[in-house]
Amino acid sequence: MSADPAACPPAVELDVAAVLAATAAEDDELARAKTVREHVYALGRHGVDILVVDAHRDALGDAKPKRISKVAFDRLYKAGLADAQKADRYARRPRPTGRPGDRPEIDVTGSATAIRALTAALNDGLIVDVYVTDGRPVHVAPVSGDISVTGDDPLPLVAAALTAPAFASLLAHETYAYRTVTGPHDDTWEEEHVPSDRILTSALARPDWPGLRPLRGIVGSPVLRPDGTLLQAPGYDPTTGLYLAPKVPLPPVPDRPTGEQVTAARRFLEMVLHDFPWVAPADKANFLAILATPILRPYLRTLTPFWMTTATTASSGKSLLADMVGSIYGKQQNPWPGADEELRKAVLAALRRPEPLIVWDNIAEGTQITSATLAGLITSAEWSDRVLGSSRSEKYANDRLWAVTGNNLRLGGDMASRTVVVRLDPNMPHPELRPDSSFQIPNLQVWLQDPGHRQDLQWNLLVLIADWVAAGAPRTAHLMRQFSPWAQAAGGLVTHHGLTGFLDNTVDVADMDDQAAVWQTFLTRWEEKFGTQGRTSTDIRASFDRDPDGTDPWDGTIPDTLLNGRHLPTANELGARLRGHVGRWYGPHVLRADTERHSKIRLWRVETRPDTP
Repeated sequence: MSADPAACPPAVELDVAAVLAATAAEDDELARAKTVREHVYALGRHGVDILVVDAHRDALGDAKPKRISKVAFDRLYKAGLADAQKADRYARRPRPTGRPGDRPEIDVTGSATAIRALTAALNDGLIVDVYVTDGRPVHVAPVSGDISVTGDDPLPLVAAALTAPAFASLLAHETYAYRTVTGPHDDTWEEEHVPSDRILTSALARPDWPGLRPLRGIVGSPVLRPDGTLLQAPGYDPTTGLYLAPKVPLPPVPDRPTGEQVTAARRFLEMVLHDFPWVAPADKANFLAILATPILRPYLRTLTPFWMTTATTASSGKSLLADMVGSIYGKQQNPWPGADEELRKAVLAALRRPEPLIVWDNIAEGTQITSATLAGLITSAEWSDRVLGSSRSEKYANDRLWAVTGNNLRLGGDMASRTVVVRLDPNMPHPELRPDSSFQIPNLQVWLQDPGHRQDLQWNLLVLIADWVAAGAPRTAHLMRQFSPWAQAAGGLVTHHGLTGFLDNTVDVADMDDQAAVWQTFLTRWEEKFGTQGRTSTDIRASFDRDPDGTDPWDGTIPDTLLNGRHLPTANELGARLRGHVGRWYGPHVLRADTERHSKIRLWRVETRPDTP
């Protein structure tokens, strides 16, 4: 660094007669003009009294020969004044006090240098708690101002994409970012500086960050690693790429719990679950499997099914089951969006937050859960969609547990085979009037709000899981389409701990599928009318017409999806709609489509297997 400028401008001659004499003595006209210009500039630079300045202006402008025009005089004088003011500000500026020794230093002088330096600082880990997710730097930080009034408090940390404003804040608080400044007298010094948003955005633009640790998510509970060990230490885990931010502190869970610990854990979970009005043992076993699912997911590395809790009446405890899961892991509770377009927006918004359970709670009674978007979501390991009002898309790992609760809910479409159902039936008109004395844990909702109770619930659940792993993680033979690995592991866990009936309510779940029931009835009637003989779309459409006496030859079994509202379809419309059901079994029946070799006409027929459930 050079020293601060101490040189003052040369002294200025205040006697105008002396100035005139000196300039008159100059033989070279250019030298005389230079001397006059320097003198006028010095008048302004030294802040000479305005009366003296006016006298010099008049004398130099009126002299014979003229020394300088009054316009040029004014311009040079003002330049001197401006430089005097600049020098004054420079003299009064705060001088650097030295670099802070406890923060990493980043030189951000110049645009290109700043972009390279900032990119390197991130990639080299100079800024703490910065990770990379899907090619984008993210920052993990605590969140203040929790507004929760229940035990379902949010995760204590969030991971947010590093934007230009967030990057600027990190630079100001966690680094010493500086630039080199050049003063009016070519002296230089350092000053702390945060680059512009343009520079910060450019530094964040690259998709490859080999020096940053990958972050797969934030979890609020210990989870099983792929090797079967428990992730229990808070903070970042390199093995899984997960960041453990416990909702409640836990004592260490042993890798091999003792027999006494396992017995006590089973009794504790039985006490917590005892008073729910399960319809059948399957419902209780299904819920325990769901309760363990967020812990098992990193271990299994597989898709997990949709979870539906339905009850016959209000105040049965369905929301309390969701609260219990949320009290351990964290929960988002959202209104049911209904239409697929709104559902897509809701899904994208939910995936931006870290909570592993997303539940649509207490949706309208009798709602049928049938959605192509939801069916696709449940079977997708990743989810991407376009951001509302933008051409930009966002992509997230679909590592969440999606759930819905309500009374007398039904399933439709593909959701019946992708859903684990938990049913409750208190078998009384006013279950909300049951006295607290009738429960092993009076007011379980309040009980869950106690951090100590949530700690006990979580610890005992982890003991059961650790014991199952220590026993070799036995599996069952359950099959559930894409979710079979989950079903076999979860079934093995609950069976290992003595619960029976896991997924035994699948027949009842299938009965909740209104579409399947309607199509089974329709295909049964089809077989009665046509047997196994192939029929054209025109033949089938003609059979829909009412008999001369007005009776319906199909006895009202034609599915609404084949109709145009209250009107019958054309033969072409009917053929197009039947194609969407070819090969799908409805009970013992399946629709087949054959093409006649010569005429190329499509023929429809029903195949039946009496032994099909």
